Amino acid sequence: MKIPDVLETLRHLPFVKNFEPDQIEKLAVLAHEGRFERDQIIFREGDASSFFYLIVSGKVALEVTALGRTLRVQTLGDGEALGWSSLLVSEGKHFQARALTAVRALVFDGARLREACEQDPAFGYRLMRAVFEVLAQRLQAMRIQLLDLYSPASARA
Repeated sequence: MKIPDVLETLRHLPFVKNFEPDQIEKLAVLAHEGRFERDQIIFREGDASSFFYLIVSGKVALEVTALGRTLRVQTLGDGEALGWSSLLVSEGKHFQARALTAVRALVFDGARLREACEQDPAFGYRLMRAVFEVLAQRLQAMRIQLLDLYSPASARA
């Protein structure tokens, strides 16, 4: 995928809604396209954190393993982000990501994104703010899962 195509794709993703045009261009230069087949594991919980993804098309399950079973925390689709932990130094992935359908994504190397943030604090602020929105959504999804899992059966009926 060429940079003009990446740029056009990025402009339509909600993740960059608060970015300035030059900041979207900076992201476009850092991106490459990734494709995942149905049921392919994109990354596992605890994996070394290296890539950040913006889903262009397809569905991805975010899952955690607990008590010997895999629980789906959230289903992500077109325009959503995953792999935020790649923006932290020496953090492993906090979820497992599995493609539910064929997935096309823009892929960013976490180290290069961190470097871009350090070189351009305004870009870094926009990126981190967008990532914090993703984190807030993940925490809410996890909260709902926990409430459902641990609420009394009579409350679920």
